[in-house]
Amino acid sequence: MELWSVFTILLSLGILIFMALRGFSIIIIAPIASIIVILLNGMPFLEGMQESYMAGFINFAKNYYLIFLFAALFGKFMEDSGAARKIAEALLKIIGRESKFKVLIAVVVISAILTYGGINVFVVIFAMLPIAKPLFKELEVPWHLFVGAFFFGIATFTMTMTPGTPSIQNIIPTKYFGTTVTAAPLLGIIATILVIIINVWYLRFALKRAESRGETYSNMKNPDKNPKQEMTDQYADKKLPPLFVSILPPVFLLVALNAFKLDVLLTLMLSVAVCFVLFWPFIEKKFRTINVGATNTVLPIVNTSADVGYGTVIAATAGFAVVSDWLTSIPGSPFISLYLATTLLAGITGSASGGLGIAMETLGKTYFEMGLDPEILHRIAAMASGGFDALPHNGAVITILAVVGLTHKDAYRHIFATAVMAPVIAAIPTIIIASLFY
Repeated sequence: MELWSVFTILLSLGILIFMALRGFSIIIIAPIASIIVILLNGMPFLEGMQESYMAGFINFAKNYYLIFLFAALFGKFMEDSGAARKIAEALLKIIGRESKFKVLIAVVVISAILTYGGINVFVVIFAMLPIAKPLFKELEVPWHLFVGAFFFGIATFTMTMTPGTPSIQNIIPTKYFGTTVTAAPLLGIIATILVIIINVWYLRFALKRAESRGETYSNMKNPDKNPKQEMTDQYADKKLPPLFVSILPPVFLLVALNAFKLDVLLTLMLSVAVCFVLFWPFIEKKFRTINVGATNTVLPIVNTSADVGYGTVIAATAGFAVVSDWLTSIPGSPFISLYLATTLLAGITGSASGGLGIAMETLGKTYFEMGLDPEILHRIAAMASGGFDALPHNGAVITILAVVGLTHKDAYRHIFATAVMAPVIAAIPTIIIASLFY
């Protein structure tokens, strides 16, 4: 019976991944996968959906809805005011644009600083495209390299590793381990340095390989060859706020969160208030910005809650108990099993926050009660959520490839190298250090 239950879990996961790769939303996939698990495990159907599935869904939404809401509003103010664009332009002037490699590094640095400043990745991509496209065209940099640099900036160290980052992946463990976003700073810094070294090497390698093949912006697939892809510059005739004004809200957010240790929600609320005051004169359609910012909350929170609800159904099966026992009894440090459990769940669901939410809901208490350092648990779990989450069925991967006018065949190899392999490799030494010294 237990082996059958494990099989049903694997079957449901296979169906989930299959449907995700074909473009179905996780909002419908997660309930379908949950129904399969409930029926094949002989669980009461209505109880399984109304109690198990919805309990996980509602619990995650209850804990994180307001965080998602104010983070979305913050991002929308930064986008519509032009502040994100102003910061990006200033950083580009500092980094330079004289060589192809510098342009790739500029994409990394701008994306990383904007995301570390609390700006949503989908705001960052639309701030980056009008800057990156003409640069890639001018220097004949193959467009497919853009996504490698972009995912390096948004989905590695600023998402899960660097201490103090306001990403949701760094916030979720605080609710389960009683930690702060600066948890285990030494481990986070070590992982950050390693992933930067690996990915800088990869970008140089990928650029040289593209050059050796004679690839350029002009002779490879690019936005100019895709008439359906609109990349007009919405800031072309817009008056942007001064740089000093533009950077104040992200700086305020980071200082309040890290220096003054304010609660994450309070920090985001105050940061939105700062945006409201500073950017009001620079936003043309003010109420539209507020309304769209608020509605932008819906899809991310529902997507992730749906993922966590599915995980709650899985956790109620006999098969999950078997898998949990296997994971927690892996020889060696418990940090290894925590990493494996979290990264597998992130990979299966195609979501860093979803996989991490499931891991924390189902296994967080088990690891916490082992008496392990909660800060180390926080950092290992956060880092584990980034890596396998960026497999081909990941929602951000699918969306961003569509936005930049590329396909998985065109560019996914760069995402796999920078956002999957590099974070996994960088995590190995940090887990070893944690196992030996904590």
